[in-house]
Amino acid sequence: MKNTQKPVIQVNQLFKSFGTHPVLKGFNLELFEGENLVVMGKSGSGKSVLIKCIIGLETPDSGSIEIYGKPTETFDEAEWNEMRTQVGFLFQGSALYDSMSVRENLEFPLRRHRSKFINSKDNTTLVLEALENVGLAHSIDLMPSELSGGMKRRIALARTLILKPKIILYDEPTTGLDPITAKEIIALMKEVQQKYSTSSIIITHDVDCARVIANRMVLLVDGVNYAQGTYTELQNSNDPTIQAFFK
Repeated sequence: MKNTQKPVIQVNQLFKSFGTHPVLKGFNLELFEGENLVVMGKSGSGKSVLIKCIIGLETPDSGSIEIYGKPTETFDEAEWNEMRTQVGFLFQGSALYDSMSVRENLEFPLRRHRSKFINSKDNTTLVLEALENVGLAHSIDLMPSELSGGMKRRIALARTLILKPKIILYDEPTTGLDPITAKEIIALMKEVQQKYSTSSIIITHDVDCARVIANRMVLLVDGVNYAQGTYTELQNSNDPTIQAFFK
């Protein structure tokens, strides 16, 4: 059944090449309010390029991206800064600043977007609230070098949540984690969706992650949206290309 909601993110005919190498070749995507949308593809298929285009870290060659009905190609720097308080990005590998403590890493987006929080609680209270949401309030004064891989991923998610975004883009959230820690991160992502009613795009090649968290899936093959549907619908497909994702 076709979703009659207006999408919060809409990607139309997106093309992106690097030199002579085309990555996205007319990709289409819609993210609806309150859903976890998983985008799966092989390594190097353009999954991360897609969300970097959505958040403005890469510029598409052609096509359009709309966030809450606003075309991103028209955004100036101020509009991008405002939009990035509504759209959080969890980088692959966490991307914490090694020279900053956990507290300083979480304060960084608050300082960058201070006007949004000018009448809000003090920074320490906001940092502690964000850390409590990921079960790591005790780590506030630790350095990234003192954290495990799973803790770093949780701290990165806390840094994303501190601005209370309506949309979260996850880039390979379970990559590099052991199976137990990966399950903990997936459970935490589900808790975030339920607590904050976020809409999320999850870039992954982790089938278990997709099975647990996806409300809907898109398969990125040869630069296009090859297929979409629920996990069960795609898993039960007789198409060999689709079946290859579930083996």
